[in-house]
Amino acid sequence: MAQGHSEARWSHTSAVLAMIANVNRDPKKTRAFKPDDFNPHAKRKVVRQKADIKVLKQVFVDWRRSG
Repeated sequence: MAQGHSEARWSHTSAVLAMIANVNRDPKKTRAFKPDDFNPHAKRKVVRQKADIKVLKQVFVDWRRSG
């Protein structure tokens, strides 16, 4: 029951946050926000892409050398 209450409250809060963000955004620079963008309970679709091992080397090894 507590989980349902939390989801209902976040649903309302995220709708208000999306409305405020859309009023203050520049429509030429950003897309319109949706309530799910602010809702931690929203189901998000995870997009996974295949990458070469060289990408991992750049991320985890080469960044130490540049700093």
